[in-house]
Amino acid sequence: MHTVPAAPGAPPVPPGRGDAAARPVLVAAAVGTGLMAGLYFAFDVSVMPGLARADDRTFVTVMRSVNEVIDNSALFGLLFVGVFLATGIAGALQRRLGHPDAARWTRAALALYGLSVVVTMCVNIPLNRALARPGSPPGSTGFGALRGGFERPWATANIVRTLACTAALGALGRALVLHGRGPAARP
Repeated sequence: MHTVPAAPGAPPVPPGRGDAAARPVLVAAAVGTGLMAGLYFAFDVSVMPGLARADDRTFVTVMRSVNEVIDNSALFGLLFVGVFLATGIAGALQRRLGHPDAARWTRAALALYGLSVVVTMCVNIPLNRALARPGSPPGSTGFGALRGGFERPWATANIVRTLACTAALGALGRALVLHGRGPAARP
């Protein structure tokens, strides 16, 4: 029985065991990462610049609404977490199937996407929660203060997420190319 070379220290992988799933999981990770990069990019180039032209009350009201929709979107939650899981699984499969270069690029993508998750959890979500707190002060100065503490740090963090996801997408693209070349040759 012919076996596929495995990563050093891993048992040989019989043909068809994991190989059939490796490419679809890698593709799913790349597609999901691209969707996340696209969402963040859309905020960078349209939503935030558009809202920058609005008055303070409109800015706060719209951002609260957008955040509420995203927070309550099961599809967004599935994608946000699913990309991380799919990329991790893809990396493990690449390593196990003897694609060390593809595995390295997939691990790089996982780290980059992980950075976007950390920025989301540590910066964007706390800012979103602060903006959503009930009892906002009435009047334009109250909305101005809310906006002032939110807009610039949130937009800056979003640029970091966009760049991290875009770089992760590039790394996954490279992993796909390397996966398509087959397992690494063994001496």
